[in-house]
Amino acid sequence: MRILLVLAHPLNESFAAAVARTACEALAEAGHAVDLLDLYAEEFDPCLTKAERSGYFDIPYDTSGVSKIVERLKVADGLILVFPQWWFNFPAILKGFFDRVFAPGVAFSHDTAGGRIVPQLTNIKLLWALTTTGSPWWLVHLYMGNPVRRLLKRGIANFCSRGLNFRMLSLHDMDRATATKRQAHLDRVRKALSAI
Repeated sequence: MRILLVLAHPLNESFAAAVARTACEALAEAGHAVDLLDLYAEEFDPCLTKAERSGYFDIPYDTSGVSKIVERLKVADGLILVFPQWWFNFPAILKGFFDRVFAPGVAFSHDTAGGRIVPQLTNIKLLWALTTTGSPWWLVHLYMGNPVRRLLKRGIANFCSRGLNFRMLSLHDMDRATATKRQAHLDRVRKALSAI
Protein backbone atom coordinates (compact mmCIF):
# COMPACT_ATOMS: atom_id res chain seq x y z
CA MET A 1 0.00 0.00 0.00
CA ARG A 2 1.21 3.52 -0.74
CA ILE A 3 0.64 5.80 2.25
CA LEU A 4 0.71 9.60 2.29
CA LEU A 5 1.68 10.48 5.86
CA VAL A 6 0.96 14.12 6.70
CA LEU A 7 2.73 15.68 9.68
CA ALA A 8 1.39 18.97 11.06
CA HIS A 9 3.70 20.24 13.80
CA PRO A 10 6.26 23.06 13.61
CA LEU A 11 8.89 21.48 15.90
CA ASN A 12 11.24 18.71 14.74
CA GLU A 13 11.73 17.54 18.32
CA SER A 14 8.00 17.37 19.10
CA PHE A 15 6.20 14.23 20.20
CA ALA A 16 4.16 14.46 16.98
CA ALA A 17 7.42 14.20 15.03
CA ALA A 18 8.35 11.13 17.09
CA VAL A 19 4.95 9.61 16.28
CA ALA A 20 5.50 10.33 12.57
CA ARG A 21 8.97 8.68 12.66
CA THR A 22 7.54 5.65 14.45
CA ALA A 23 4.70 5.43 11.93
CA CYS A 24 7.06 5.68 8.95
CA GLU A 25 9.30 2.94 10.36
CA ALA A 26 6.40 0.60 11.17
CA LEU A 27 4.79 1.06 7.76
CA ALA A 28 8.08 0.55 5.89
CA GLU A 29 8.84 -2.58 7.94
CA ALA A 30 5.39 -3.91 6.99
CA GLY A 31 6.22 -3.42 3.30
CA HIS A 32 4.30 -0.23 2.60
CA ALA A 33 5.65 2.72 0.60
CA VAL A 34 5.52 5.91 2.69
CA ASP A 35 5.47 9.45 1.32
CA LEU A 36 6.09 11.82 4.26
CA LEU A 37 4.50 15.24 3.77
CA ASP A 38 5.80 17.47 6.57
CA LEU A 39 3.65 20.55 6.07
CA TYR A 40 5.96 22.89 7.99
CA ALA A 41 9.21 21.55 6.51
CA GLU A 42 7.75 21.86 3.00
CA GLU A 43 6.53 25.39 3.84
CA PHE A 44 2.93 24.65 2.90
CA ASP A 45 0.82 27.82 2.77
CA PRO A 46 -2.51 27.03 4.47
CA CYS A 47 -4.28 30.18 3.29
CA LEU A 48 -6.98 29.66 0.70
CA THR A 49 -6.35 32.36 -1.89
CA LYS A 50 -8.94 34.76 -3.31
CA ALA A 51 -8.65 33.04 -6.69
CA GLU A 52 -9.13 29.59 -5.17
CA ARG A 53 -12.25 30.64 -3.29
CA SER A 54 -13.80 32.67 -6.10
CA GLY A 55 -13.31 29.74 -8.50
CA TYR A 56 -14.67 27.10 -6.13
CA PHE A 57 -17.50 26.13 -8.47
CA ASP A 58 -15.47 26.38 -11.69
CA ILE A 59 -15.12 23.19 -13.72
CA PRO A 60 -12.32 22.32 -13.72
CA TYR A 61 -11.32 23.88 -10.41
CA ASP A 62 -7.81 25.36 -10.49
CA THR A 63 -5.54 23.44 -8.10
CA SER A 64 -2.32 24.73 -9.66
CA GLY A 65 -1.24 26.32 -6.36
CA VAL A 66 -1.13 22.89 -4.69
CA SER A 67 -0.73 20.66 -7.74
CA LYS A 68 2.30 18.73 -6.44
CA ILE A 69 0.52 17.79 -3.22
CA VAL A 70 -2.64 16.90 -5.14
CA GLU A 71 -0.57 14.51 -7.28
CA ARG A 72 0.83 12.88 -4.14
CA LEU A 73 -2.67 12.47 -2.70
CA LYS A 74 -4.08 11.01 -5.90
CA VAL A 75 -1.48 8.23 -6.09
CA ALA A 76 -1.88 7.25 -2.43
CA ASP A 77 -3.91 4.27 -1.24
CA GLY A 78 -4.02 5.52 2.32
CA LEU A 79 -3.75 8.76 4.27
CA ILE A 80 -2.34 8.99 7.79
CA LEU A 81 -2.50 12.32 9.61
CA VAL A 82 -0.17 13.08 12.53
CA PHE A 83 -1.01 16.20 14.51
CA PRO A 84 -1.70 17.66 17.95
CA GLN A 85 -5.16 18.89 18.80
CA TRP A 86 -5.04 22.56 19.76
CA TRP A 87 -8.19 24.11 21.20
CA PHE A 88 -10.03 20.85 20.40
CA ASN A 89 -9.31 21.28 16.70
CA PHE A 90 -6.76 20.83 13.93
CA PRO A 91 -3.62 22.96 13.80
CA ALA A 92 -4.24 25.81 11.33
CA ILE A 93 -1.79 24.37 8.81
CA LEU A 94 -3.71 21.07 8.69
CA LYS A 95 -7.05 22.86 8.33
CA GLY A 96 -5.49 24.79 5.44
CA PHE A 97 -4.35 21.48 3.92
CA PHE A 98 -7.98 20.35 3.86
CA ASP A 99 -9.20 23.72 2.57
CA ARG A 100 -6.73 23.90 -0.32
CA VAL A 101 -5.98 20.26 -1.23
CA PHE A 102 -9.32 18.55 -0.55
CA ALA A 103 -10.84 20.70 -3.26
CA PRO A 104 -13.49 20.22 -5.94
CA GLY A 105 -12.30 17.78 -8.58
CA VAL A 106 -9.81 16.28 -6.13
CA ALA A 107 -11.65 15.14 -2.99
CA PHE A 108 -15.20 15.61 -4.25
CA SER A 109 -17.31 17.02 -7.03
CA HIS A 110 -20.42 19.15 -6.74
CA ASP A 111 -23.70 17.44 -7.49
CA THR A 112 -25.23 19.32 -10.42
CA ALA A 113 -28.65 19.00 -8.73
CA GLY A 114 -27.25 21.05 -5.86
CA GLY A 115 -26.73 20.48 -2.19
CA ARG A 116 -24.77 17.26 -2.13
CA ILE A 117 -21.20 16.48 -2.99
CA VAL A 118 -19.92 13.32 -4.66
CA PRO A 119 -16.80 11.62 -3.20
CA GLN A 120 -13.81 11.58 -5.57
CA LEU A 121 -10.97 10.20 -3.44
CA THR A 122 -11.86 6.63 -4.33
CA ASN A 123 -8.16 5.72 -4.29
CA ILE A 124 -8.01 6.31 -0.53
CA LYS A 125 -8.92 3.09 1.28
CA LEU A 126 -7.52 4.02 4.68
CA LEU A 127 -7.65 7.23 6.74
CA TRP A 128 -6.03 7.16 10.15
CA ALA A 129 -5.34 10.00 12.57
CA LEU A 130 -2.50 9.77 15.08
CA THR A 131 -3.04 12.63 17.46
CA THR A 132 -2.45 14.05 20.91
CA THR A 133 -4.45 16.37 23.11
CA GLY A 134 -3.53 18.21 26.27
CA SER A 135 -6.93 17.49 27.75
CA PRO A 136 -7.94 14.32 29.59
CA TRP A 137 -10.12 11.70 27.89
CA TRP A 138 -13.30 12.66 29.76
CA LEU A 139 -13.06 16.30 28.72
CA VAL A 140 -12.50 15.49 25.04
CA HIS A 141 -15.20 12.81 24.85
CA LEU A 142 -17.85 13.68 27.43
CA TYR A 143 -17.71 17.47 27.55
CA MET A 144 -16.57 18.38 24.03
CA GLY A 145 -18.01 15.38 22.15
CA ASN A 146 -14.69 14.51 20.48
CA PRO A 147 -14.99 17.17 17.73
CA VAL A 148 -11.86 16.22 15.78
CA ARG A 149 -13.00 12.61 15.39
CA ARG A 150 -16.45 13.77 14.28
CA LEU A 151 -15.00 16.16 11.71
CA LEU A 152 -12.63 13.55 10.31
CA LYS A 153 -15.01 10.58 10.23
CA ARG A 154 -18.40 12.13 9.52
CA GLY A 155 -17.14 15.01 7.42
CA ILE A 156 -13.86 14.57 5.61
CA ALA A 157 -13.76 10.76 5.39
CA ASN A 158 -17.42 10.21 4.45
CA PHE A 159 -17.64 13.13 2.05
CA CYS A 160 -14.42 12.30 0.19
CA SER A 161 -14.38 8.49 0.02
CA ARG A 162 -16.69 5.58 0.74
CA GLY A 163 -16.14 2.51 2.89
CA LEU A 164 -12.63 3.37 3.97
CA ASN A 165 -10.78 2.04 7.00
CA PHE A 166 -11.00 4.87 9.56
CA ARG A 167 -9.17 4.85 12.87
CA MET A 168 -8.00 7.45 15.35
CA LEU A 169 -5.30 6.78 17.93
CA SER A 170 -5.03 9.53 20.54
CA LEU A 171 -2.79 10.22 23.48
CA HIS A 172 -4.86 12.22 25.97
CA ASP A 173 -3.55 14.43 28.77
CA MET A 174 -0.37 14.96 26.76
CA ASP A 175 0.83 17.88 28.86
CA ARG A 176 1.18 15.60 31.88
CA ALA A 177 2.23 12.42 30.07
CA THR A 178 5.26 10.71 31.55
CA ALA A 179 8.05 9.31 29.40
CA THR A 180 6.61 5.84 30.10
CA LYS A 181 3.15 6.86 28.92
CA ARG A 182 4.60 8.46 25.78
CA GLN A 183 6.63 5.36 24.97
CA ALA A 184 3.55 3.18 25.51
CA HIS A 185 1.69 5.32 22.98
CA LEU A 186 4.53 5.01 20.45
CA ASP A 187 4.45 1.23 20.97
CA ARG A 188 0.68 1.24 20.42
CA VAL A 189 1.12 3.21 17.18
CA ARG A 190 3.85 0.84 15.97
CA LYS A 191 1.75 -2.25 16.73
CA ALA A 192 -1.40 -0.87 15.07
CA LEU A 193 0.41 0.24 11.90
CA SER A 194 2.36 -3.00 11.66
CA ALA A 195 -0.96 -4.82 11.30
CA ILE A 196 -2.16 -2.82 8.27
